[in-house]
Amino acid sequence: MGDRLTFLGHSTVLVDLDGVRVITDPLFGHMAAGAIRRQMPAVSADTLEGLAAVFISHGHWDHLDLASLRALPGNPAVIVPVGLGRIVAKVARGPIHEMRAGDRIQVGGLTLEAVHAEHGRRRSLFTTADGSLGILLAGSTGVYFAGDTDLFPAMGKLAGRVDVALLPIGGWGPSLGRGHLDPVRAAEAAARIGPEIAMPIHWGTLYPLGLRRLAGRRFERPGEAFRRAVAARAPGIDVRVLQPGQSMALDRSAGR
Repeated sequence: MGDRLTFLGHSTVLVDLDGVRVITDPLFGHMAAGAIRRQMPAVSADTLEGLAAVFISHGHWDHLDLASLRALPGNPAVIVPVGLGRIVAKVARGPIHEMRAGDRIQVGGLTLEAVHAEHGRRRSLFTTADGSLGILLAGSTGVYFAGDTDLFPAMGKLAGRVDVALLPIGGWGPSLGRGHLDPVRAAEAAARIGPEIAMPIHWGTLYPLGLRRLAGRRFERPGEAFRRAVAARAPGIDVRVLQPGQSMALDRSAGR
């Protein structure tokens, strides 16, 4: 199929780049004992053969889902922030790598570099990571997955290194808490980073039980709101809004 990104909903993105398959924050079904419902078709893990690595950005339940990790085929390496290794060790079959911002690991022909994320570190009263992370996948194309984050001062240091930026623009509740980007702030992040392509993630997939019927449209708006905000703030950036299950080719025009 060649180099491509496939948006699987929420923060789950399958990256096929330079013959290496990496998946981010796999979440295939409902979460929180069913109180948060997936409104898009569930992902079949059977379509994910050949994974080389899994990246977990932080320990929150909509990003580190043990049932989804357990369902992954094969024995991919699992990359997590320092402090979460013992959690994923319960289900991971491949090697586990704990990382801090600035750490790098080689996976096939890709260099994966952990990037700071401005977000909460705690999973539970008893489990706290050193920090939340994004990841920069450097190969023939530079792909930056921001995880969950707010704006942070060093974000601009990614400028010139990122061809495609995967930026969170929403949530799964009626409001966003601290450590998140909305469409306008995500557009500011895109302007600071300066990618050729920006793709919104973390939106339009999860809803509190019963809320979609009452306020469904507000969960469907962030994608186009992000497109408009980027057009106003950084019109040279190409925004690709994918629905869960859709793919985008990474041809060489997306690499510098």
